[in-house]
Amino acid sequence: MGKSDILEAASGIGARKSDHLDIVLSPGLATRKADSGFDAVRFEHCALPELDLDAIDLGTRFLGRPLKAPLLISSMTGGPARAGAINRNLARAAQALGIALAVGSQRVALEGGPAGGLDASLRRLAPDIPILANIGAAQLGLGYGPTEARRALDMIEADALIVHLNPLQEAVQPGGDRNWSGLLCAIEGLAKCLGAPVVVKEVGAGISAALARRLVEAGVSAIDVAGAGGTSWAAVEAERAGDERARARALLFSDWGIPTAQAIRSVRAACPDAVLIGSGGVRHGLDVARALRLGADLAGQAAGALPSAERSAEDCILHFASVVEELRIACFCTGSKDLAALRRARLMD
Repeated sequence: MGKSDILEAASGIGARKSDHLDIVLSPGLATRKADSGFDAVRFEHCALPELDLDAIDLGTRFLGRPLKAPLLISSMTGGPARAGAINRNLARAAQALGIALAVGSQRVALEGGPAGGLDASLRRLAPDIPILANIGAAQLGLGYGPTEARRALDMIEADALIVHLNPLQEAVQPGGDRNWSGLLCAIEGLAKCLGAPVVVKEVGAGISAALARRLVEAGVSAIDVAGAGGTSWAAVEAERAGDERARARALLFSDWGIPTAQAIRSVRAACPDAVLIGSGGVRHGLDVARALRLGADLAGQAAGALPSAERSAEDCILHFASVVEELRIACFCTGSKDLAALRRARLMD
């Protein structure tokens, strides 16, 4: 494939990803929305917390770096020019608030297209926080390997690599990658030779306990369950469908997946020592508290932060600062002085 072919392909992928952003931001997204399960998790209220709200310790560590709050800005993407502004805003917010940042797919940049802000400038904007690079598992079946994975890491000076799983999206997407044979073995090989932590995440349909165990046994360092209840990529692809049959087929699966709350519980039970990230339908700081109480080490949010990330770094900072304050209030009203105490907070029957 020549340089012009690579750029043309990258341009097509970039346009598709910009379409994805428009659809996610649209209030009219047609979907039978899955329930994350978070609203069923209710804390027992502590009417006398005996705590100073402002002294509650939300700090933790992730990938060897300190965090001021157990939050991960989950992977977002878009057309390259648009993505560049979003990624810069997210990096500034993550640095200002001391939270982790996971970038969207780096496929376009790796294949010779525009970087969309995914270069060394990202680390200069966020020198102190964990940054996670990102490639698709499907690409491991199409020739990607340790060389491309290291390029993804080096490109943004990342602390770890996310390998994202999106089989449902690929199945309903025109021209999607349909052959997923042998990918667990490819992930295991990558985890053994990359020389950096490998994180595996879904994109909104959840990871089961059985798969999580196999991934941990394969050497994966962390699991992001990314369960059902947030953005439905089947519904997003339905909006892009070129005919009614394809649209109806994608919409059939719009509420498919393991609810996030259930995925967190089951994966924690199956993998008690694994680093676990709870994402998928995390709307606010109370959902962050719920995810941590169910067993997550961090909670991730993507779509909920996207409107502010499109506007400015300042709006993005205000958004995540509000999420942190809501988490702090949940700790206060459960009598939890820190995250360890929150994980033991009483739940209502």
